Amino acid sequence: MASIKISGDTSGEITISAPAVAGTNTLTLPASTGKVGISGGVFSAFVDTAQTITNNSTTKIQLDGENFDPESEFDSTTNYRYTPSVSGYYQVNFGVRLSPGASISASNQLISLLYKNGASICRSHNRQDNTSASMSASGSEIVFLNGSTDYIELYVYQSTGVSCTTTDSSNAGTYLSGVFIRS
Repeated sequence: MASIKISGDTSGEITISAPAVAGTNTLTLPASTGKVGISGGVFSAFVDTAQTITNNSTTKIQLDGENFDPESEFDSTTNYRYTPSVSGYYQVNFGVRLSPGASISASNQLISLLYKNGASICRSHNRQDNTSASMSASGSEIVFLNGSTDYIELYVYQSTGVSCTTTDSSNAGTYLSGVFIRS
């Protein structure tokens, strides 16, 4: 295995080693000075425009707002999904908050669902036995994404007896966010 060693001015050493596998790998450093980290993507998306969620239905959330997405890997205009360009494990956080806009029955159910490539992989459940003004369900999961074709999306299922709307806010409400944690 070939490697490069870089010694610090006063002490310490960094070793960069090529993997012992066939093929070519590329390491691209950012064009900046000072300390840099090597990582994958990061994003934070939210519902900017309230969306109606029909009773007893599973609905894809239209995350049409972004707090940040420096690599432009989140689609907030058409598919409302995150497709990273770096393969690895991602910490993904998600939450849905619904407002019924009317009286809702007892035993209300809300499930927020994290989807990978069109299939549910994680869910968060909230069951309320009162007629609250809003309901929320949030969760977190570590997900492996291949950096080319894998994508994640947010869905919701609700059974309140009426149609509800997502709450819109960049700080709370309905959101999906993620960060690369390791290859």
